Amino acid sequence: MPAGKLTSGRTGLGALALAAFLTWLVEPALALYPKKGDSAPHHGVRDARRKTIQGIDVSRWQGEIDWERVKGAGTRFAFIKATEGGDHLDPSFRRNWAEAKRHGIARGAYHFVWWCRSAKEQVRWFKKHIPRDPDALPPVLDVEWQNGSQCTRRISREQALEKIEAMLKGLREHTGKKPIIYTDINFHEDVLEGAFNDHPYWLRSTAAPLAKRYARDRWEFWQFTTTGRVPGITGDVDRNAFFGSEREFDAWRQGRFDIGSRKWHGGEPKVAARKPLPTPAGARAPKAAGGTQLRFVPPARIPARTADSRDVATTGSVRRN
Repeated sequence: MPAGKLTSGRTGLGALALAAFLTWLVEPALALYPKKGDSAPHHGVRDARRKTIQGIDVSRWQGEIDWERVKGAGTRFAFIKATEGGDHLDPSFRRNWAEAKRHGIARGAYHFVWWCRSAKEQVRWFKKHIPRDPDALPPVLDVEWQNGSQCTRRISREQALEKIEAMLKGLREHTGKKPIIYTDINFHEDVLEGAFNDHPYWLRSTAAPLAKRYARDRWEFWQFTTTGRVPGITGDVDRNAFFGSEREFDAWRQGRFDIGSRKWHGGEPKVAARKPLPTPAGARAPKAAGGTQLRFVPPARIPARTADSRDVATTGSVRRN
């Protein structure tokens, strides 16, 4: 083959390899549930698509939902908007709440906080409308700054934490379950960093891994896109992933595992007993020597060669002569 054509061929292969690499960066990772999609996928959240336990969150804006098809697409849980502030009930809440349960989807209700209303008013309101269903997931307190809404008030961090604490207490008293905290990047940075760390956190990041957006060691739920597509829902829907195992998810639902503090309340996985080590090769003397079992000195009991060969200043160390 002429040299010029050979060079051209190598250049073509290089271009193809580069194109494949760029496609890998842009295209989303292979989803665990192929029936679900995204109208505007982002490679920064590709890890969330591989999580085993995935769900959605919905409100009136998703219209009438075909929950049978939602279930068939692999949806394991749904957070359903119930209340907002101190006087708003989502008009689709009761229907979504009943239909999700009827189709075997674990569901929890969420309350959207308004900073213009007192905590007492909001507690009274969500206690009136959020069902006390022992089969439901723990409730969610949705805390964000209300940019672009009628309530644009920015209260201090201390005031916000005081209100949040009162509403978390109210939700727990009402449902008997430790609430989940939903928030976004800005509000977490302004208010929640280092606060309520024993509560489960549900965090939003639609363009990057959570570790790059939040100063937190752990989280329990990730809202990874607001442009998800799920059979049974017309248009976009928020998609979420649970960070945990099947065992943890089931035990959390049963009240045996606290996903916020990572503590078990019975039924925790048992650590398998260590099997004895097999007899090492050469453990017996040669037949010519009688085949007697040899004794091996454990490493921790190897005697020092001289009285001063061990460095007493360093545990477990032996000075080299």
